[in-house]
Amino acid sequence: MGEEDGISDENNSVARKNPKLTVLPLIALIFYEVSGGPFGIEDSVRAGGGPLLALLGFLVFPFIWSIPEALVTAELATSFPENGGYVLWIQAAFGPFWGFQEGFWKWFSGVMDNALYPVLFLDYLKHSLPIFNHFVARVPALLGITASLTYLNYRGLHIVGFSAVSLAIFSLFPFAVMAVLSIPRIKPRQWLVVDFKKVDWRGYFNSMFWNLNYWDKASTLAGEVENPSKTFPKALYGAVIVVVSSYLIPLLAGTGALNSASSEWTDGYFAEAGLLIGGFWLKWWIQAAAAMSNMGLFEAEMSSDAFQLLGMSEMGMLPSIFASRSKHGTPTFSILCSATGVIFLSWMSFQEILEFLNFLYALGMLLEFAAFIKLRIKKPDLHRPYKVPFQTFGVTMLCLPPVILLVLVMCLASARTFLVSGVVIILGVLLYPLSVIAKEKKWTRFDSEEPASSLNDCLEDQSTMSEQLPREVADEAAISLLSDSSSSEKKE
Repeated sequence: MGEEDGISDENNSVARKNPKLTVLPLIALIFYEVSGGPFGIEDSVRAGGGPLLALLGFLVFPFIWSIPEALVTAELATSFPENGGYVLWIQAAFGPFWGFQEGFWKWFSGVMDNALYPVLFLDYLKHSLPIFNHFVARVPALLGITASLTYLNYRGLHIVGFSAVSLAIFSLFPFAVMAVLSIPRIKPRQWLVVDFKKVDWRGYFNSMFWNLNYWDKASTLAGEVENPSKTFPKALYGAVIVVVSSYLIPLLAGTGALNSASSEWTDGYFAEAGLLIGGFWLKWWIQAAAAMSNMGLFEAEMSSDAFQLLGMSEMGMLPSIFASRSKHGTPTFSILCSATGVIFLSWMSFQEILEFLNFLYALGMLLEFAAFIKLRIKKPDLHRPYKVPFQTFGVTMLCLPPVILLVLVMCLASARTFLVSGVVIILGVLLYPLSVIAKEKKWTRFDSEEPASSLNDCLEDQSTMSEQLPREVADEAAISLLSDSSSSEKKE
């Protein structure tokens, strides 16, 4: 145990030496966790039988899905400001078994999601560099891109955060230019076009869900955020505005200025829209922005996946090697595991990956909403630096629309998706007792012997500590909240 404590202390000291994430880099990381720009939303016009359903979807879905998920994330991430995020929430509400299942489902869906981006990166480049159509050039390029972006993750989360800021600006700027150039050509009546006979409801809901989910992923980095109780809510609110704007503005410009058939709106059509609205220079700029955006998406997803494994290791769910940090403060082995998964899954098609990851992600989100409500009932005195301003009935109603959407997306899945997801679920169920046996038999080193009991003890002690030491809180935001409440009482 002494050796294990020494390793843990060393990892913690390395983590403290490295810069923490502030609001702007965190907004950029959340933006890339959720969106990355309008690349990929073109299919919502095709699946929706025209612009109307696509535009309505990106106006309405944020209120019934994105905002509730962001609010739940803000409350729980500030209540549990440690790496691991939603794994901690589920364990606190339902115990270590379900915490492990949540972590496995979310990590697997995240790696599947990340397998898309090196492929999409080359798909945009091949329009200008046809050599990447050939297998001999494509495979080394995929491996090289994955290795290069993995190394950037290894170098430090603060580097990833500020890289995401630069990539976001570069990725979104050509669409701002396209929006301005499209103004003289816009015909508002074209936004109202819809052909219900051509609507593909499965494709439509999957497109909406995929383009507006993953708000909770940044919670796995909570331990790397500076003053998370203030930073997280600000970053989530800012990211909601950026994401919704980055979808609606290009869609309004492209569908309003062009009289294109809905069937033409497939992945990559924004480049063609740029050609028709601005010329070749704008098309090439959008293609370059799409390629850079895929880099940002990869970086943000890999960071969250790796730090989730680190958090699970610190909780005693995984061997301590997953929590070992490099000199840059990054979880080296966890990054390598995620990168290996990306390489092995990159052979799958876009639609296969999209449906599989949506199903597993939806399953995990159902657990998160259930944990959110249960913790409100089970732990009413839990320290919540940010709290959704509703009582138990109110938060239940807040969670109801997104839960209905989750069930709908899962019901629309194909038989193949049910089969593959079932295999993943069974694998997760089998891995948990294996990890417990490995810990008991001391087959490998674990950081914690009793992760569940220590977390529960911590939760039970929070209310007692807050009563005994009301001024000694861990976080600047909590101090300001206490001072605000005390001043209001004096006024009364």
